[in-house]
Amino acid sequence: MTATPPPAGRPRSELPAIARHAVTVLAGQLAVMAFGVADTVVAGRHSEQALAALSVGSAVFISVYVALMGVVQALLPVWAELRGARRFEDVGRSVRQALYICALTCVLGMALLLAPAPVLRWAQVPEALQGEVLRYLGMLALGLPPALLFRGYSTLNQSLGRPLLVTWLQLGSLAVKLPLTVWFALGGAGLPALGAVGCAWATVLVNYLMLAIALWLLRTQPLYTPYRLWRRVEAPDPRQLALFARLGVPAGLAILVEVTSFTLMALFIARQGTVAAAAHQIAASMGAVLYMAPLSVAIATSARVGHWLGAGDARQARHAVGVGLGLAALTALALAGTVLLAREGIAGLYSHQPAVVALAGMLLGWVALYHLADALQCVCVFLLRCYRITVSALLVYCLLLWGVGLGGGYWLAYQGGYGVAPWASPAAFWMASAGALALTACVFLLMVRRAVRRSVSL
Repeated sequence: MTATPPPAGRPRSELPAIARHAVTVLAGQLAVMAFGVADTVVAGRHSEQALAALSVGSAVFISVYVALMGVVQALLPVWAELRGARRFEDVGRSVRQALYICALTCVLGMALLLAPAPVLRWAQVPEALQGEVLRYLGMLALGLPPALLFRGYSTLNQSLGRPLLVTWLQLGSLAVKLPLTVWFALGGAGLPALGAVGCAWATVLVNYLMLAIALWLLRTQPLYTPYRLWRRVEAPDPRQLALFARLGVPAGLAILVEVTSFTLMALFIARQGTVAAAAHQIAASMGAVLYMAPLSVAIATSARVGHWLGAGDARQARHAVGVGLGLAALTALALAGTVLLAREGIAGLYSHQPAVVALAGMLLGWVALYHLADALQCVCVFLLRCYRITVSALLVYCLLLWGVGLGGGYWLAYQGGYGVAPWASPAAFWMASAGALALTACVFLLMVRRAVRRSVSL
């Protein structure tokens, strides 16, 4: 977006900036993930039924929320480029236009969460679970608007390279969420035990609290002054909204495919019984926690890459790409090895039922392998958005994650054939998904390499 690129020379090291940004984002993301971990642990202590209902309900909610969140988060490279080009007031205008996108995603998401019965029937979720799942999702529908608006605030901060305020908010909210979850789910002080629905109550209250503080910060902190955020909201700008749609819709759909390939496992596994569903919830919870590390690296790296592309320095952007991918690979190796060695102890932290712990311990071995591929593809897909490559990434996800991963897992678990007997275990889904993610990571690495080379040669 600048007219003259900087002179050629050795690129400045991006490692300190990316590492600082990633660690800051990671601290906040882990605090948010601790919401889900706390819900899983508390629901497991309440009853096996509550844990199984939480597993199914959270799978539906995450599929809806993360897909819509992806539409908002896809704007990160847009705002990073505008900042890199020093078009500060254009950042403010773009943020105000993004409010129209947020409003649309809120309406769509609430409608989906308030009418999940067809999905539950299609997935053959046992009727004994459906009542609590419906109540859980109905409560979370009320908390979706503040969650998506806060994600917009978070994305803005990340694009500006200033994620610390978001992290402090997320850490502080955890201190509120934990006691509320225990109180609402397990009961006490005159309140009956609400199980999984109590976990949802706590999440909704915390979401509104976080949004209120974020709005106050936007109004009062000097950090946001150059961007003129608090001007009157302009009428919808078709050109700006079309740009958002070209980035956000494919990105949101890609994340929907990615997440549903993960969360639909919970719905298919639910028919194997409460032990299988509970064990899978433990494995999925740990997989989600592990994912926060490469996600943080991806956010930090894409912010730097977007900034340098906006500043007209494609060579520095290329350097940031290499640093981000290397950091993600090293981090993934360390985390996967830790989970592999400590899988039985980790499972025991979630549940006290021997059958659940034994199955979950076995699944965590597959989670470790799954994470290695997941880390690389996560960073790659964020980088592809910086280079405006979204539709082809969506097609790769559909083919490999849905087709090879989810479809292959279903075939292994319930159908079999060609000399392979059905293996009615959650492990069938994890094994197929790990293989699909490995293929996805290889394809995305090639796509990133080609995009970077083309950018540098221009």
